[in-house]
Amino acid sequence: MNVALEIPETVSESLRSGWKDVPRRALEAIAAEACRSGALTAHQVGQLLGHKSRWETEEFLKRVGAWLAYTEADLERDLAALRAARG
Repeated sequence: MNVALEIPETVSESLRSGWKDVPRRALEAIAAEACRSGALTAHQVGQLLGHKSRWETEEFLKRVGAWLAYTEADLERDLAALRAARG
């Protein structure tokens, strides 16, 4: 899919002076928000951004504050499964 964005010159100049690669930063912003909202998984974010490893994607998600949706209930469930597996 190709997406075209029209950014007014008055705004684009500020973006270009602050960011080396505006199209890449726009793609990263989309990827981060898509992960936060649940539209994309971390794996899909890595594919979208062309990351070479899961760790590169995890570092990106951490940097942009797109945290893993992991609740206290998830932790308790995982701990119970671990205890059951250990006997």
